[in-house]
Amino acid sequence: MFKIAIIGTGYVGLVAGTCFAETGNDVVCVDIVEEKVKKLSSGEITIFEPGLEVLFKRNLREQRLRFTTHLAEAVDASEVIFLALPTPQGEDGSADLKYVLSAAREIGKLIKSYKIIVDKSTVPVGTAEKVRAAISEAAKTEFDVVSNPEFLREGVAVEDFLKPERVVIGSSSPRAIETMKQLYEPFVRQGNPILIMDERSAELTKYAANAMLALKISFMNEISNICDKVGANVDSVRRGIGTDSRIGKQFLYAGVGYGGSCFPKDVKAVIKTAEEYGYDFRILKSVEAVNESQKKILIEKLDHYFGGAAMLKGKNIALWGLAFKPNTDDIREAPSLVVIEELLKRGASIAAYDPEAMHNVKKIFGDTITFTDTDYDALRGADALVIVTEWNEFRNPDFDKMKSLLKNRVIFDGRNVYEPQKMKALGFEYFSIGRPTVD
Repeated sequence: MFKIAIIGTGYVGLVAGTCFAETGNDVVCVDIVEEKVKKLSSGEITIFEPGLEVLFKRNLREQRLRFTTHLAEAVDASEVIFLALPTPQGEDGSADLKYVLSAAREIGKLIKSYKIIVDKSTVPVGTAEKVRAAISEAAKTEFDVVSNPEFLREGVAVEDFLKPERVVIGSSSPRAIETMKQLYEPFVRQGNPILIMDERSAELTKYAANAMLALKISFMNEISNICDKVGANVDSVRRGIGTDSRIGKQFLYAGVGYGGSCFPKDVKAVIKTAEEYGYDFRILKSVEAVNESQKKILIEKLDHYFGGAAMLKGKNIALWGLAFKPNTDDIREAPSLVVIEELLKRGASIAAYDPEAMHNVKKIFGDTITFTDTDYDALRGADALVIVTEWNEFRNPDFDKMKSLLKNRVIFDGRNVYEPQKMKALGFEYFSIGRPTVD
């Protein structure tokens, strides 16, 4: 059993803290927002993540997980301190380390015995050295800094943490490495590797992984656009290349672009890091440009269908899906936000539904769009349905009910949820991404 402190109770911090407690460790999580700490301490979870709430409440009840606003209390009580703090994107694309370094300086003032301080946040190359320097400003005892990037996918983060494909530990300290290996040993019993490397390589590994996945997404979106031009079917192309073991099947689905808290920010951060070292990362610049244009692909299809952007004025558009992906309420960099902005510019009215993310979108758009209680309510009198997020509940709807509610039986599907032949047979005009429209 280890005594662990998690600094920051956002998405990464809360998942990490809960999962570490689930394996028997004593975990204290720190946040400066008093109201948030009160909610968490009383058993009210503050993020939506499938499977997390059950583990959270169990470990809170069994007193392996607790929350505080007092950093000193957490530092004194812990052996390993994880920094799970925001690294927001700066105007130049770089990651802002002010929260991480501020916490490091405070920890330096507080530590009285050997501690391992772990960078869990996604941070640029060289951050471990900066954290070490910040702690050293006031520390009067020995400590180690470790880079331990997270590889959590929103929607399946609990499974990712409890059964990771790999654990990356960046450190040159045998003492810290041994402790980290023991800490993660319960999560890799199925034989997946714990990879030991230097701190800079660990930091770059996280960015490289996300950049590669973003590249695959943008590549397939480019292929889908070619499919639209030549009359090919992107689903067939995807199957054709996905069975090649050198390429693999994952992240080959065409759509309206990637979003979320990781890919957009991390791609920009890698580009910025490269620039700082005098390298022009041309491929990633193209990945970013493709993704931004892909978010408007449905708008282009709507403009064409209705006879121009001006013709969308006064049209009622139903929007299914607001989160950047299913099984989360996260709307950071979500394609839906671009779709909404473009439709509002054209004078269209929007009725939107999402199982989890509507409250977050309402914070941005307020009453300029309508939020409905059900997916079917959004369809009433709509001139078109636009699907932006592939929630499972959208996959097998009552199509007869949809036809009765829609004013115009046309669907613009940004995630290729349905089969074109089936939609034609059901009496819908159906437009998807990179697949021929059935006349």
